[in-house]
Amino acid sequence: MALDTIAPDLDGAGLRIGIVRSRFNAWAGEALLESCVSELRRLGVDDDDVTHVTVPGALEVPVALSKLAQAQDYDALIALGCVIRGDTFHFEVVATESAHGISRVALEHGIPVANAVLTTENEAQARERIDEKGREAARVAVEMANLMWSLEEGGEDDGAQ
Repeated sequence: MALDTIAPDLDGAGLRIGIVRSRFNAWAGEALLESCVSELRRLGVDDDDVTHVTVPGALEVPVALSKLAQAQDYDALIALGCVIRGDTFHFEVVATESAHGISRVALEHGIPVANAVLTTENEAQARERIDEKGREAARVAVEMANLMWSLEEGGEDDGAQ
């Protein structure tokens, strides 16, 4: 049985990326942004093709993503932020609603959204995950943008597995 497979494509040249970053736990958001943008550059995304906006917190990330998606100027979007568990139930509300909103933007607008809003038990966990999570978000955005283009073009049989 032969499968028609579309291979992962991490070439970011020519892709337009929108980034929404939460300012709450600013140290984490700034570190996520730094690693994400560094990886986007490594993948060939030009700085002029990246738009970066900030919002007060993780709950505001989805509405800004939605506005960027409505503009139809982007091939993929990236959500950055950090929610650290506190002493109240508020953590669960923010973490859950932020994640639901981010996913909803992707599905409603048909645009890839890489979710790099960390949800951790404490600051130490966040610091351990920041660099890789920012880089991962860049890779997800580029790969998924290219996949969407391939699917719109009908895909290609390049023999990849």
